[in-house]
Amino acid sequence: MAVVETINLRKVYMLGKVPVEALRGVNLKVEEGEFLSVLGPSGSGKSTLLNLIGALDKPTDGKVFVDGVDVSTLNENELASLRRKIGFVFQFFNLIPRFTALENVELPMAIASVGKGERRRRAAELLETVGLADRMNHKPTELSGGEQQRVAIARALTNNPRFLLMDEPTGNIDSKNAMEIMRLVKRLNEEKGVTIIMVTHDQRLAKETRRTVHMLDGLIVDETVNKP
Repeated sequence: MAVVETINLRKVYMLGKVPVEALRGVNLKVEEGEFLSVLGPSGSGKSTLLNLIGALDKPTDGKVFVDGVDVSTLNENELASLRRKIGFVFQFFNLIPRFTALENVELPMAIASVGKGERRRRAAELLETVGLADRMNHKPTELSGGEQQRVAIARALTNNPRFLLMDEPTGNIDSKNAMEIMRLVKRLNEEKGVTIIMVTHDQRLAKETRRTVHMLDGLIVDETVNKP
């Protein structure tokens, strides 16, 4: 069974009185343990696709299945539970400035009512996993862009998600840090078996993933299987 599957997925936004088709019938299947990149220019619909997979928005038509469950059949409480199975990493790090790296990673577990000792242990372990064992007591303003994104990735892993959704995760950092982030993400996929769907407009980064689907004008127009 696929971790994620979309069937004839459509999304129409209203720009004033003018309908704009962001997605025009997207069919996609992502298997467990895959590292998939969704490549396309701005306006191709790739971020809209990610938002629908992550249950952050609702489709105009078509279906999204997560672990075989039709997301459209879920109520608000069930949707909230589903989102806890997904790790989100965005272009902007969305860290809380007054919190240390450790406290930022702890936050989702605090919301999930995990005990203080356990969440601190888990947060420290995750920061070590992403190479920040010596930076966990630093606040975001004391960290580089690449380090802040590593904190965001550690935070996304706190609740042992079924998969990670990454929306332009290197778009706000320089090229050197971008490749370091990609090496980290590949390691999480290869060594930890984390399923990853990454949206990007950078072909160089897309080639680092196992498979790439190419989007244009709200459709998947091509697919490339990259070297493992």
